[in-house]
Amino acid sequence: MHGSLPATPQRRPASASRLPLLLRLAFRELRGGLRGFGIFLACIALGVAAIASVSSLSRSLTEGISREGRRILGGDMAFSLLQREAGAPERAFLESKGRVNVVATMRAMAVAGEKGSGLVEMKAVDGGYPTVGALETDPQLSPADLFSERNGAFGAAVDAALLARLDLKVGDRVTVGAANVELRARLVSEPDKIADGIGFGPRLLLSQDALKATGLVQPGSLVRWTYRLILPPNVSTEEGLTQIEAEVKRVLPEAGWNIRTRLNADPRFARNIERFTQFLTLVGLTALLVGGVGVANAVRGFVDRKRASIATLKSLGAPGGQVVLLYLMQVMLIALVGIGIGLAFGAVLPFVVTGLFGHLLPIPIQPTLAWSELGIALLYGILTALVFALAPLGRAHDVPVSGLFRDQIDPERRWPRKRYLIALVLSVAALVGLALLAAYDRRIALMFVGAAAGSFLLLRLVALGIMALARRLPRPRSTPPRLALANIHRPGALTPSLVLSLGLGITLLVTLALIDTNLTRQLTQSLPERAPSFFFLDIPNQQADAFEGFLKNQASEAHIERVPMMRGRLVTLGGRPVSEVKAPEDVSWVLEGDRGITYAKAPPEGSKVVQGEWWPEDYRGRPLVSFDRKIAEGLSLKIGDEITVNVLGRNISATIANLREIEWRSMGINFVMVFSPNAFAGAPHTHLATVTFPNGSDAALDARILRSSAQAYPMVTSVRVKDALEAVNDVVSQLVMAIRGASSIALVASLLVLAGALAAGHRARLYDAVVLKTLGATRVRLISAYALEYGLLGLATAVFGLLAGTIASYFIITRIMNLSFTLDLSGAVLASLLAVLVSVGLGLMGTWRILSQKPASYLRSL
Repeated sequence: MHGSLPATPQRRPASASRLPLLLRLAFRELRGGLRGFGIFLACIALGVAAIASVSSLSRSLTEGISREGRRILGGDMAFSLLQREAGAPERAFLESKGRVNVVATMRAMAVAGEKGSGLVEMKAVDGGYPTVGALETDPQLSPADLFSERNGAFGAAVDAALLARLDLKVGDRVTVGAANVELRARLVSEPDKIADGIGFGPRLLLSQDALKATGLVQPGSLVRWTYRLILPPNVSTEEGLTQIEAEVKRVLPEAGWNIRTRLNADPRFARNIERFTQFLTLVGLTALLVGGVGVANAVRGFVDRKRASIATLKSLGAPGGQVVLLYLMQVMLIALVGIGIGLAFGAVLPFVVTGLFGHLLPIPIQPTLAWSELGIALLYGILTALVFALAPLGRAHDVPVSGLFRDQIDPERRWPRKRYLIALVLSVAALVGLALLAAYDRRIALMFVGAAAGSFLLLRLVALGIMALARRLPRPRSTPPRLALANIHRPGALTPSLVLSLGLGITLLVTLALIDTNLTRQLTQSLPERAPSFFFLDIPNQQADAFEGFLKNQASEAHIERVPMMRGRLVTLGGRPVSEVKAPEDVSWVLEGDRGITYAKAPPEGSKVVQGEWWPEDYRGRPLVSFDRKIAEGLSLKIGDEITVNVLGRNISATIANLREIEWRSMGINFVMVFSPNAFAGAPHTHLATVTFPNGSDAALDARILRSSAQAYPMVTSVRVKDALEAVNDVVSQLVMAIRGASSIALVASLLVLAGALAAGHRARLYDAVVLKTLGATRVRLISAYALEYGLLGLATAVFGLLAGTIASYFIITRIMNLSFTLDLSGAVLASLLAVLVSVGLGLMGTWRILSQKPASYLRSL
C-alpha cells in the first residue's frame, strides 16, 4: 500500500476528519501512476470526446446559421408565394415596411442543341441582388455585365455541373423556354444558397427579364416568388420582426404567405441538424456505455490489485464504507482525467474543422466554446464512470480480511450493501434522465435507453446460461476440452465479462452491417419494377392533351399517366390553425410549406380506399377531400372533419370523405390530399405526367425522349427518375459515411472493452497457469484449452449478437427509417466471425505472456 494512517487520531468529529484523510490517502495512492488504467482512460475519453465533438460542432453550425441568418435569408424577412406573384395591395404593404427585393425560383430545361438538354434549378433575381452578402462568379462580373441582354441573348451564371454534363464552356448559349441564354460566368458561390434547399439540378442564375422572356411563367406554373424585406435598423429587432409577422397575418389573412425571419432563416435545416446531432450523440453515448463495461473491468482489476492495501486498511480498523469511498474517489479522479481529455478534444474540434475546411463548407460555421454542451458531456462521463464503478467497489465492503485473501482462489459472489445499490440506482436514473432531457426526440431516446438496458440484461442471462450449460455437460476425457469447460463455469470465470464485452461489440457490428446493407440496397436498387422512368412537370393545361399524344408517339409501348396538379398549404385542421397542431415527427412534414394537391373523379392508381366512400363522378355538392390514412391518424383527423387549404391566395374548405392506403414506394403519381373535381372548378393549374416502360428503358431511348420533348415543348420540365435519385443518393451517401465514421467510435470502444475484460482476468489466469505448470501441464495443452474456451464463448456470443443485431436493425430500418427490410447476413456473419477471431487472438496473446512467467516467484507468494 502507498498510503498510511496517522499515528494518533485527530480530535475532530468523524464527519469532519474523514474527507481530508481520504483525500490525502487517495492522492498518495495515485502517486504510483495510472498503471492498469490505460483502457479505462481510453474508454472514458473516447465516449466523452464523441459526445462533446458532435455537440460542439452542432452548436457551431447553429450559431453560424443564427449569426448569418440575414445573409442566408437575403434580408430581415422573406415572404414566399407559390404559383402566383404578390398582388398590388400585398406588394404595397411590404414596401411600406422597408426595401423589397424579389427572387423567383423554378425548375426548367436547358437545351443545348445536339449536345442534349438538362434539368436546371432556375433562379431569377432583380437588379438589387444580392441584398446581403456577395455573389461570386468566374470570371467576376458586375450584375449589369452578367445579366443584361446582348445580341439577342440574356446573360446568366451557371453551376459547373451543367457545363460538364452538356459539354459546354463559358460563352456558349442554351435555350430555356423561348429565351436564348448566354452562359457568361461559372457560378462559384451564392450567399443565400442554403435557404433554397436541395435541388435536383444545377443552378442557373439569371434576371427576371430573362425569366419573363422564357414564357415559362404561366397560370399554375410551379414557380416560387420570394419577397425579401430589408427593414430599417430601428425596426429589425426581434420584437419588430414579431410585430410585422403578426400584422401581415392580420391584414392579409388569405395571402398564403410562407414567412421566415433572419432569426429562423432555415428552420428545416436547423431541425435536421438537431435530429442528426441526436443520432450521433446516441452513437457517442453507445460508445460511452460500451466503454462503461471497460470501466467496470478496469475497476474490478484495480480492486484485485489493491487486495493487500484493502486488507491492511481493514485489519487496522478502517470501516468498509471508508475503504470503498477511498477507492471510489481514486477511480473518479482518474475518470476526470479521461473526461478532461475527451472534453478538450470536443472543444477544439470546431476550431480545427473551421480552420482546415471552413472555406470548403457550403454552410456557415461559427466555432465557439459550447459550455452547456461540454457540461452535458462532462455529466455523461461522470455518471457513466460512477454507474460502472459502484458495483465492483461496493462488493469489498463486508468481506472480512481473511475472506479477501481467500478470495484469490474462490471468489465470493455477493450483492453490495443496500447503500451502494441505492447509489447505483440513483446514478442510473440520473444517467437516463440526462439522456432524455438532452434529447431532441425523447421517444427515440427512450427507445435507446430501453434497448441498452435490455442488451445488458440479456447478455447477463446469456452468460449465466452458458455457465449452466457448461456445468451440466459431460466431462471430456481429453485435458484441453475438460479445462476449457471448467474455465467457463468455475467460480471467478471470465465468462460474464467476456460475454458482455464481446456480445455488445458483435451486436453493434451486426446492427451496423445490416443497416448499411439495407441503406445501400435502398440507394442502388430501390427502383420498383414498375417505377416511372420520367416525370413531366408544368404541362400547360391547354397543351396537356397534345403533350400526352406526343409521348404516345415517342414511347408507344409505355404506360402514360397524367393528372392535374396544384400546390396548396394547409391552413386549418378540424377547425384548428395548423400553428396550434402538435403533430408527430413522422407526419409533421405535411404541415410545413406547400404540398402538391390534385382532384380526381376516381381513386388514383396505387391507392385503395379503406374508410368511407369515394364521391360519384358527377358530384356537385360541398367540396370533399380524400386523405392518406396514416397521415390522417397522425394528425388526429377522421371522416367528417373539415380542413382548409390555401391555393393561389384563396382559402378553400373541404370535408374528409374517405381515407386511402397509398403505396408510396411504387413512385407513381399520388398525393396526400385528393379533392373532388368541383373544389377547384376554373382554377388555373398545370398537369403532371409519368412515363413507365413495362420492360424498362435504355439510356439511348431516355436521351431521345429528353431531347425531343425539350425541343417540342420547351415549357415542360422533364425529370429523369434515375437522375433525381442520384441527386438524393449523393446526399444520403454522405450521411451514411458520417454514420459509419461515428459508429466506428463505438466499435473501437468495444475492442478496448474486450481487451480490458481479458486484462482484468490476468491475475486469475496467472494463478491457474502457475499451478497447472507446476503439476506438469505443457504450454501446448494450456494454449489449446484457452483457445477452445475463448472460441466456445465467442461462438455462443456471436449467435446472440446475430439475433440481437438482426432484431435491432429490423426495428431501426422499418420503424425509424420507414424503409423495407431485407435480411442479408453475409456481411453480418463475416463481421461476427472476425470479432470471434479477434477475441481469441487477444486472449491467446495475453495467455502466451502469462505462460512465459516462471512459477517459482509466484509460488513463493501463495
